[in-house]
Amino acid sequence: MCHLAAIAFVRGVRPPMSYGPELASQFRFALRISWFTLILTSFALAFGPAGIQASSFLALFGALDRLGAAYELIEVREFAPLVTAIVVAGVAGTAICADLGARQVREETAALRVLGVDPVKGLVVPRLVALVALAVFYDILALVSGMVGAMLVVAENHAPLGPFFATFFANATPLELGASFLKAGLYGTVIAVVCCYKGMNVSGGAESVGRAVNQAVVIAFLAIGAIDYTFTQLLLATHPILSETR
Repeated sequence: MCHLAAIAFVRGVRPPMSYGPELASQFRFALRISWFTLILTSFALAFGPAGIQASSFLALFGALDRLGAAYELIEVREFAPLVTAIVVAGVAGTAICADLGARQVREETAALRVLGVDPVKGLVVPRLVALVALAVFYDILALVSGMVGAMLVVAENHAPLGPFFATFFANATPLELGASFLKAGLYGTVIAVVCCYKGMNVSGGAESVGRAVNQAVVIAFLAIGAIDYTFTQLLLATHPILSETR
């Protein structure tokens, strides 16, 4: 998989870059099949586990205005990129793996090689770039959807929105937002590489394609957990200011 990622990067930046139409097609396809799932999941997590539980706890101490600080930590640093990764892997990644696996089973990739077309540049690179761009875009959508859920929690507790946004933006920093985008981009990269690798290395029939899709999802989810832990620990270790509550 690391070898495939290196080859895709090298061939992706090497001219001619003729994969633009395929990239746009894959981006539109992945966006169409997963945007509603992402918005719904992000809203549900922000309103339910984060909002209701946190607001109930803070209300015990009369500190509901600190909900904004909690949401900055929960939503920007964790929930938005994590929901993005789960949706991209479970919806778009599986579709890409199944598509490439079906092409491999029908020997379409072998036919491309015979015609002198590089399957990595023609099939893997556009899907890789599309998923990375989609993951960053979805991170923005997840943030917006999560904030809508947070505002609903505040309204449900009959509290003003001013203190919520005051504590939220007091703790929010450009570094935190940039780290959220970077984490989402890393998720998209790993998901694309794993799903493309599994799809391009299918052997057998339809059963092998289904098995490859299952393996791709499991590996992608394990990679998501490992990246989440490692990235967050490195971020906090190199930028201690992010651990300070303001």
